[in-house]
Amino acid sequence: MSLKSVSCLSLLSVAICAAAPLAAQAPRPNISTPKSVIGFNMGDDYMLANYDQIEAYLKKLSTESDRMKLVDIGPTEEGRHQYMVIISSPENMKKLDHYKEISAKLSHAEGLTDAQAHALAEEGKSIVWIDGGLHASETVGQTQLVETIYELNSFTDPETMRFLNDDIALLVFCNPDGDDLVAKWYMREQDPQKRVDSPTPRLWTKYIGHDDNRDFYMNNMKESTNMSRILFREWFPQLMYNHHQTGPAGAVIFMPPFRDPFNFHYDPLIPVKIEEVHRAVQHLV
Repeated sequence: MSLKSVSCLSLLSVAICAAAPLAAQAPRPNISTPKSVIGFNMGDDYMLANYDQIEAYLKKLSTESDRMKLVDIGPTEEGRHQYMVIISSPENMKKLDHYKEISAKLSHAEGLTDAQAHALAEEGKSIVWIDGGLHASETVGQTQLVETIYELNSFTDPETMRFLNDDIALLVFCNPDGDDLVAKWYMREQDPQKRVDSPTPRLWTKYIGHDDNRDFYMNNMKESTNMSRILFREWFPQLMYNHHQTGPAGAVIFMPPFRDPFNFHYDPLIPVKIEEVHRAVQHLV
């Protein structure tokens, strides 16, 4: 397995990297890079960070940046801490509870007049969920999440600052147990050239292996209940970016527009809205 650089793989990172001149992307000097803590750049060939390393990096970053808050959303099935990183402007970070309340009111829409709803939408911030590592063998997911967290905390270009002012990003590690197992299994060879993508010696998610995303309709697993609570009882994000990666053959990352026909069980507005988001990113690129 050769893991190529993925510094701009998330939707927000694509927009940031495309919109900002390189000269304006000089990072804030007080923000540690992933390499300074983990030992290598995210996406370096034959290198993969395990969850212990990621956790150490997130904890260090949370002491350095006024743009982020590190939240333990609950234990995993194997007893690890499942982390969510909240990132926005320092001004927005001081009013997180207020913006969370606005998002909840708009989601429930109970007892709101049209005028009140419009006023809340004008005052509030867009809540954007970005996750990574759901399927542990799809290693780009957790890699891009670490890099995105770094970029949103360190970049100072106008487009990044606009994101931070307009949005509150919830960046969530879906599968700490599996990500840790897959990374440590891959990195067990001391010689990087001998590191290959091979099956792990056991299921990488307790009880359910690769099918952890199929648990969302049941919420049997602790990781599922942790995330469902954030999504549907606390923050009610307007945009949810659930990161997957294709198989070993062909493209690693695929994006809209998707080919027709769509699954007829979907409300047609769902794929249309997904493609609208992608068109907005393409406009920046």
